[in-house]
This record gives sequence, structure tokens and C-alpha cells, in this order.
Amino acid sequence: MDFFSILTLIGGLSLFLYGMDAMGDGLKKLSGGKLESILGNLTSTRLKAFFLGFVVTAIIQSSSATTVMLVGFVNAGIMKLGQTLSIIMGANIGTTVTSWLLSLTGISGDSFFIRILKPSSFTPILAAIGIIMTMAARSDKKKDIGSILLGFAILMFGMETMSDSMSGLKNSPSFAKMLIMFQNPIMGILSGTILTAIIQSSSASVGILQALAQTGIIPVSTAIPIILGQNIGTTITPILSSISGNTDSKRVALACLYIKMLGVFAVSVVFYILNWIFVFPFMNTFASAFDIAVIHTLFNIFSTIILMPFCNFIEKLTVLSVRHKEHEEANDNSTFSALDERFLSVPSFALETCRRLVSAMAAISKKSLVSSIDLLTEFDETVSEQIIASEDEVDLYEDKTSSYLLKISEQTLSVKDSREVSQLLHVIGDVERISDHSINILRAAREISEKNITFSDEARHELKVISNAVREVLSLAIEALVNEDLNVAKKVEPLEQIIDKLKYKIKKNHIKRLREGECTIELGFVLSDILNNFERVADHCSNIAVCLLEIDNNSFETHEYLNNVKETGANEFFEFYDMYKQRYTL
Repeated sequence: MDFFSILTLIGGLSLFLYGMDAMGDGLKKLSGGKLESILGNLTSTRLKAFFLGFVVTAIIQSSSATTVMLVGFVNAGIMKLGQTLSIIMGANIGTTVTSWLLSLTGISGDSFFIRILKPSSFTPILAAIGIIMTMAARSDKKKDIGSILLGFAILMFGMETMSDSMSGLKNSPSFAKMLIMFQNPIMGILSGTILTAIIQSSSASVGILQALAQTGIIPVSTAIPIILGQNIGTTITPILSSISGNTDSKRVALACLYIKMLGVFAVSVVFYILNWIFVFPFMNTFASAFDIAVIHTLFNIFSTIILMPFCNFIEKLTVLSVRHKEHEEANDNSTFSALDERFLSVPSFALETCRRLVSAMAAISKKSLVSSIDLLTEFDETVSEQIIASEDEVDLYEDKTSSYLLKISEQTLSVKDSREVSQLLHVIGDVERISDHSINILRAAREISEKNITFSDEARHELKVISNAVREVLSLAIEALVNEDLNVAKKVEPLEQIIDKLKYKIKKNHIKRLREGECTIELGFVLSDILNNFERVADHCSNIAVCLLEIDNNSFETHEYLNNVKETGANEFFEFYDMYKQRYTL
């Protein structure tokens, strides 16, 4: 190889790795985080876990990404170590799909059908379709499909460029001597391990080997140990990912390494003993890209068959290798451990985690507000302390979740995911403020209790009506948020306007009673404080509902929505408005 061939090789390798990365990102976005959610929930049996690992990895085309996700799951307490072993084995087979796609470069023939199957024939078509979809499509799904097609085309073009640049190696005596050295199983395994550890992708390193095989100078006896080493090298990614994790996450990474190393050891011993006895004739033939795909797949299948019955042994070996640290025991199931930075590589899944936490935060705020309203009629110090503790908990939710959402926003997001990040950031503030108002209402309840303040029968009736309306508007807003139900969200604004009118009417009635001597100024201050907090709670509920509706319309014009709501949905709005007006009348 001359200097310019080396430059071409570097360019081809760069395109190959970029194409693989682009295709992987497109596949992850297209999956929308659903596959990762399935991994976290449907692993009740080994067979099911194995199948899920295979399917998820075959779709996102990265066993490293799958195992890193597993490290995150275990670190967050979502999964146990034993559940991950079968998934890892399934992922090992799922990642071989890429090598089969790359083996298409070895197709040869003169017929039109054969020629059209060659990547050099169909990848330009895929690239053209991909770039059109990426630039012109409006939906996220079509853009993601375009990215996948474009990434695959770049990947295949890079591989063919690498193959062409290395064609001169077939006449190089020094390179031939080096290949003979790699026929030694230990040297071959070591070189494959190092190469894959450097680029952190077994699919990419196998692809590079397939490109080299296109020159027709790689003996099967050299390819086999290199492929075995490549399978070990891919474990570097989960190992690096687990460094900052807890003991259980380190165990997952180590289990991944054990599975690969034990698999390589078992398959190597059996294969080379059989080769010593029977002397396989294919060992001296030259490997093609197709042969390498076959070897890569067969190794992972045989390795899984051998190791699957020994999952319990591997788990015990891993536990013995990494001991639990005492101070971690209390933190393993932390609520916020699910906000793991490992999940940022799959933004859709990370967003789903945030949505669950926001829903939990909303439930706490709702419970606190309802409890504070109950204290207005019967004060209880124990309930009061619970509300204060809940407020601190909600503040922690806001801080942790908001910070994590900002990290998600720094990733490459689809339009849909970007809108959802904005939605959650908007909503979190309103949910937290509702919790703040529960503290304000608690203080009013405490003042009523300590000063033995007694409202008139008419005032108590009015407070009961508006408090029931506040309870309902809060329930509607939280239900709409948790279930992402836009039909429920549409009911919030009509009720919010009813609460506003109730507030002004109650204040007007209070002034009337004050003039007639039926009430005092001190009572008026307490009543006004309660009513203002009720109104603000309803406003925050309206903000949540309107945010859900406007994000769905790809807009953040909250005030414009409120101004136009009567015109754009007159019949529906007034239907709900009249219903609530009759329900909450004074």
C-alpha cells in the first residue's frame, strides 16, 4: 500500500464508522424508547429475556448499546443481575445481523438480479431516498427512516472504499507474514480484542475484517481467532459505562465480560481439539465477507447454547468477583437512580423515565393540596407535618428532573422528543407551585385553628363549593398529564373560569356580610388568602392543561390559546362551562 492508498483507507474507515453511527442513531430514534422499556419490564423467563435481547439488538444494531442500557437498568434498580444474563446472550446473536448486511458486498455475477443486490448498485438509490426523506419529510418517523437509509448507504460506501484501498495488500509479502502470525489463536484473539476495544463496536470491527477479506488474502485460520477476540473486545463499552455505577452495575459489565470470555474459551477448546483430530480442510481456504458473517454468527449461537444452562453459575461468579459495599445498600433503590446518564444515549427512553417521575411528583402535589383543604375544616398536626415533608419531596423532584431534562435537551433529539422536553419543563414548574400553595393553605388552616376562627354558615357553604371545584380541576389536570389525555385537558379551562367567578362572588358576598356586621375584617383576611390560593391553583392547573394542548399543536402560545378557546371550540367549551356552572353554583 502506498501513501494515497492509506489516505483512501482512512477516508473509507471514517465513512464506515460514521455511517454505522448514523444508522444506529436513526434506529434508536425510530424505536422511540419502546424497545428499551420492554427490556425493563418483560424479562420474567430466561427464554423471553433471551428473545427480547436478540430482537432489541437486531433492531438498534448495537450489543454495546443494549448492555450499557442493562448497566443503567441495574444501577437504577429497575432490573436484577440475573435478569440481564439471558438478555446479554440474546444481544450477542442480535448484533450479528450487521455482518450479514455487510456480506452483501461479496455478491458477484453478471445477471441483472445479482447485480442489483450488490451494494454498489442499490446503495445510491437508498442514499437518494434517504436524503430526500431527511430534508423534505415533515414527520419524525420519515426523517428517522431517511437517516437509517442514508447511514446504511454511507456505511456500505465506506466499506467498499476500504476494500478498494486494501486491494494492493494481496501482493504484499510482509502483510502475508503478519497474517500467518495471527493464525496463532492467542495472537489472533488478542489482536481482535484490541481492535474492537479501540473502536468500541464489534459490528464495526467485524465489518473492517469483512472489507479486508474482500481482497481475498485472509485465511479462515486467521479470521476465526480474530473474530473470537472481537467478541471479547466489545465488552469494553459496558465496562467503561459501569465505572461510575454501583456494585450491581459493575456486576452486569463483568457478567458481560465473563459470558464472552467463557464463550470464547469453550468454543475455542472444542473447535481446535476437533480441528487437531479431523484437520478441517476449510482452515487453509481464504475467507469471504459471507464466511466471516457465518463464523461470527455461529460462534455466538454455539456460545449461547453452551452457556445458557450455566446462567446461575455465571451470576454467582460475578457476585463473588464484585462484593457489595455497605454504604450502597440504602441507595440502590433511590427514586432518582433511574435518572442515569447512560440513558441519555436513548433520549426517548430517558424522556419516558422523566415523564414517570413528573407523574409521581404530580400525585404528591395533588395529595398535599387535598390534605391541606381538609385541614380547613379539621386541623391535624400529623397531616400538617406530612404536607411539609411532601413539599420538600416535590422540590427535590423538581430539581432532579429539571436538571436531567436539560441534559436530555443537549442530545440530538427528534422534533417530537424536543417538544416533550419543553412540555415537561413547563409542567414541572406548575406542579411544584401547586405544592407551594398547599403550604399556604396549611398556614391559613393553622391560623383558623389557633385563633378559633369561625366562619358563618353561608361562608362555610361557599368555601365548600369552591374547594370542591378546586379538587375537581386539580384531578382533571393531573389525569390529563399522567394519561396524556387531551379530551380531559379540554375540561380544565372551563372549570378554571368558573373558579375565578366563584372567587369574585364569594369576596363580594363577604363584603356584603361585613357591611351588615355578620363578619369581621380578620375573617376577611383569612378568607381572602384561601381564595387567592384556590385561584392560583386553578391557574396552574389551566397552565398544565393548556401546555398539553398547545404542545400537541406544536405551539407554546398559551395566552393566544386562552384568548381563542371560546371561538375555536365554542360548542365544546360552553358545554363544559355550563355543566360546571350548574354543578358549582352559589
